[in-house]
Amino acid sequence: MSSVPPGFSSNVCYRHPDRQSFVLCQRCGRTICGECQTPAAVGVVCPECMKEQRASAPRTRPRILSRSSDRPVVTLSIIAVTALVFVLQLVTGGWVTQQLWFAGAYVIPEYAIVNGFQPWRMLTTMFVHSTGFIFHVALNMYTLWIFGQALESLLGRGRFLALYLIAGFGGSLGVLALSDPLSPVVGASGAIFGLMGAFIVIQRRLGGNMTGLLVLVGINLVIGFIPGINVAWQAHLGGLVVGGIAGLIFVSTRQIRRKGLQVGLLAGLSAALLALTAVVAFIR
Repeated sequence: MSSVPPGFSSNVCYRHPDRQSFVLCQRCGRTICGECQTPAAVGVVCPECMKEQRASAPRTRPRILSRSSDRPVVTLSIIAVTALVFVLQLVTGGWVTQQLWFAGAYVIPEYAIVNGFQPWRMLTTMFVHSTGFIFHVALNMYTLWIFGQALESLLGRGRFLALYLIAGFGGSLGVLALSDPLSPVVGASGAIFGLMGAFIVIQRRLGGNMTGLLVLVGINLVIGFIPGINVAWQAHLGGLVVGGIAGLIFVSTRQIRRKGLQVGLLAGLSAALLALTAVVAFIR
């Protein structure tokens, strides 16, 4: 394992100092942005290491490797899946919505005896939205596009997907703990607030200006408490907290030598959320 070479910042691409990134070259440990990444057998490598690798490779067996793209593949995929599900919701007249939404009654033993124990809904609910209010899905997907691009570039595709799913589960846990177990909820808001929470923590640790984002998050949280507005503030709160914790894990273990610790902490966070879900379900 190699540490970051002297003279290079630990949070920006060594070839493009104006671009922040969490992705490291698997050979030398330098930070590289999407444009500078080349897929290797394990992870990605920087242009210099790729050049050395090609120079030392046998001439009789040339390899052609394409550079990875800056395109936010995971973000676009989530948006595409959500849009497809929304169309299916409209076509089926609400049947798909009912199969994917979440309420505490699907995991609380007292109610699950009747409704069936269906904990997977804590994740599937992230992909369904209110069909009677298209602004709901449109605003969520726009916000996902804004924060998804930034975080996927910073964290890499695998970490970003893990963040989205973990934060979304945290939003459902907030619903389980704080809302009426017989009131189903839908929407990606919990996961998106998780992205905001992670972005705040990461940028704060990297010295970024958080004033505008904090105001935005504060306004959205307050809106959830206004009478008459049907917004699951419980999901917002749960996603924000869990996303912030995940963001702290990412930014605190970004060094290549801490990759194992990062995976372990994320696994621990996931296990803790599952355990807390079981505890809350039995208490309620």
